[in-house]
Amino acid sequence: MVSVVILAAGFGTRMKSNTPKVLHKLCGKSMIEYVIDTALEISSDVHVVLYNQKERIQAFLQEKYAWHIADKITFHTQLHDKYPGTGGALMKENKQLIDIKGEKVLILSGDTPLISSSDLEMLVNGAGSINLCAFETKNPYGYGRIIKKDKDLKQAFAIKGIIEEKDCSLDQKEINIVNAGIYCFTKEILQEYVSKLDSNNAQNEYYLTQLIELANKDSKDIFAFICCEKNMLGINTKLHLSQAEQILLTRLRERAMEQGVIMQIPESIYIESSVCFEGECVLENGVRITGKSYIKDSHIKAHSVVEESEIIESDIGPHAHIRPNSHIKDSHIGNFVECKNASLDGVKAGHLSYLGDCVIGDGSNIGAGVITCNYDGKKKHKTHIGKNVFVGSDCQLVAPINIADNVLIGAGSTITKDIEEGSLSLSRAKQVNYANGFYRFFKPEDE
Repeated sequence: MVSVVILAAGFGTRMKSNTPKVLHKLCGKSMIEYVIDTALEISSDVHVVLYNQKERIQAFLQEKYAWHIADKITFHTQLHDKYPGTGGALMKENKQLIDIKGEKVLILSGDTPLISSSDLEMLVNGAGSINLCAFETKNPYGYGRIIKKDKDLKQAFAIKGIIEEKDCSLDQKEINIVNAGIYCFTKEILQEYVSKLDSNNAQNEYYLTQLIELANKDSKDIFAFICCEKNMLGINTKLHLSQAEQILLTRLRERAMEQGVIMQIPESIYIESSVCFEGECVLENGVRITGKSYIKDSHIKAHSVVEESEIIESDIGPHAHIRPNSHIKDSHIGNFVECKNASLDGVKAGHLSYLGDCVIGDGSNIGAGVITCNYDGKKKHKTHIGKNVFVGSDCQLVAPINIADNVLIGAGSTITKDIEEGSLSLSRAKQVNYANGFYRFFKPEDE
């Protein structure tokens, strides 16, 4: 069995934010969720080590993973005052190893969200007592430098140790093979060496990397596996967050296009990790789709936004806004139409309308400038519009209201009462034309 320990106790000061670093989001999901989701692919014994803002992070994760907390995810609080650092994260009282079930233990960082399960499986299947992820980079600043035993670079190679950035000599800082902070230890190794860690370094912290040094002195097998740098990106600043999101966006776009989605100017399109596509879909430039949206056989036109909604066999936009909990099927939603909590089936709403908290039936046409007046200042109310209803331009439908099938509503009407089937409904002030009224205000210039 493999156990996974996720380190998420740090202060994240370089993020310059009151939000805990691991709760910052990429493509709609916090970075630690990506790490936990990957961990759960390969293990049923996942441990999350917290300290800074632990209550906030734990409450967030308990809500997100309610069905896993009892049997798969365990939370620990690092004894930071006594045992700071990455090595201290594995210690309980008297420097003993925290309770772990597996005979192999993966150590992950909560701020490395792009790691893949294949990377982790490579470590778990490695031959060493200690296996770790490394990568080659042009900019090694901030990373621990890997000291190799062998000079030739291979997919996996034996190492002597790891030197942290602040403990590196000038020559060691030039090394471009760096530690990604992702390890697989045998439980036996951790039980033997964790209690031997010390804090005799520039940071006065207990480093996991000292385990490499101690095990190397006892001639244990220690291997570094070269991984893709993009997968290993650790997030310490908001610049890093942006860089990681760009990588993830590229992956999400490519996956969607491989599933059959057409994207016009893909780099201009934003989609989140929870979005699902089916069938033949087209996304024009500038489209943004978020949350658990489901798009099937639909055309989302330029600069439209879809949030947490279902779009089936419909065209949306351009410049339309589909807000959360909308269900749109076989409909045309035109430019500058906004829908919110709207259920539309076989509807045409060509332009410049707000359709909030409403249900509209097949064959109905919504004219320009129509508004469902759903909010009375205290509560939201529902508008029900039946089948084959024609709502003229610039109408206000004051909810709660029910409009039956086969109804015609004249342009410019304010509807405050239910309308029966087959009715024509008008609510306009009587038009009055005053002869020569124009000239009372704008007299002709004297000749």
